[in-house]
Amino acid sequence: MNSKLIKIPKIEDTRGNLSVIENDLIPFEIKRVYYLYDVPAGAERGGHAHKEQKEFLVALSGSFDVILNDGQSEKVIALNKPYEGLLINEGIWRELKNFSSGSVCLVLASEVFEEDDYIRDFEEFLTSKN
Repeated sequence: MNSKLIKIPKIEDTRGNLSVIENDLIPFEIKRVYYLYDVPAGAERGGHAHKEQKEFLVALSGSFDVILNDGQSEKVIALNKPYEGLLINEGIWRELKNFSSGSVCLVLASEVFEEDDYIRDFEEFLTSKN
């Protein structure tokens, strides 16, 4: 599947830990940053794929599951460490579920928002993979 977990450098200190994401960590230039928070219990986010955009997701606080589907297989990745991120390349359907209370999902994106880049219908996504 066209995604992978990437360790984010962690600098440990008695005053608290620090992690740094720079452009050499992820394989794209960051053009947009956004974050999800105050997600109600039982709510789901995502539910789409991108034609061109790549994303890097980090659970800054709490935890959530990322369900990935490449049109052939599906896998679930639990994000729950602020020093680990999930790289999702283009052409992958993603859903975010099971948000813990107080969770924050940081997303670094390779492109600015462009509605035409989204595939929001799962059947259309599957058709695009054939």
